[in-house]
Amino acid sequence: MPAAKTFRYEESGAVATITLNRPDRLNALTFEVYAELRDLFASMPERRQVRAIVITGAGRGFCSGGDVDEIIGRLIGRDPAELLEFTRMTGALIYNMRMCPQPIVAAVNGVAAGAGAVIALASDFRIAHEQAGFAFLFTKVGLAGADMGAAYLLPRIVGFARATELLLLGDTISATDALLIGLVNRLVPADAVVREAQALASRLAAGPSFALGVTKRLLNHELDADLAAAIEAEAEAQALCMQTRNFREFFEAHAAKRAPQFD
Repeated sequence: MPAAKTFRYEESGAVATITLNRPDRLNALTFEVYAELRDLFASMPERRQVRAIVITGAGRGFCSGGDVDEIIGRLIGRDPAELLEFTRMTGALIYNMRMCPQPIVAAVNGVAAGAGAVIALASDFRIAHEQAGFAFLFTKVGLAGADMGAAYLLPRIVGFARATELLLLGDTISATDALLIGLVNRLVPADAVVREAQALASRLAAGPSFALGVTKRLLNHELDADLAAAIEAEAEAQALCMQTRNFREFFEAHAAKRAPQFD
């Protein structure tokens, strides 16, 4: 199990739960949190026993973004090379989340702002409660609204016009409105957010892990592919899936009139 210092990491069965753990700061990120999360998600393809991931925050917030004192205050005065090193590190976290073959479920238990909103965005599912909110507030602090892949991912989820509004204005959008535009998958009572996210993760973990990982990879790949390339990529992927034990297991379970036991 990873020896994370800046967040809690637990494995229960085939589900890993990451809990950002600075509740007094609404789980604001520091340089160290970014680096540890980046490295953790980079390592997840090798953690074969983990088949789904939940990410949430301790206390009443999901993640309020970068810590003003710990990050912005320390970035002031750094030279351009150092600034680029930092921004590339934050982007690497999101890239590693998208490349991670395990499905990621964000349990948005409160505010998800700035980088916190992008972490939720980069997850495959977002479960939230009605008091949660999302704010891509980078322009509020004098930065581009396009940060950490937000301008790539957000239009593909909520559409170009909505993404333009959210990224340029930086306003907070309620979880109820986020559900309406497709940014949130499901709203649940406040005390059920993590439980529902873990239930969804358990359902995913019980599925055919190779096929789910291939599906996630193709969803990423086909965002920028033409139709012919997409169809060919899916044909090759299905041919690979047809060679797996899970494909045979489904057929054998069907013949035996029992539920399949996927790995």
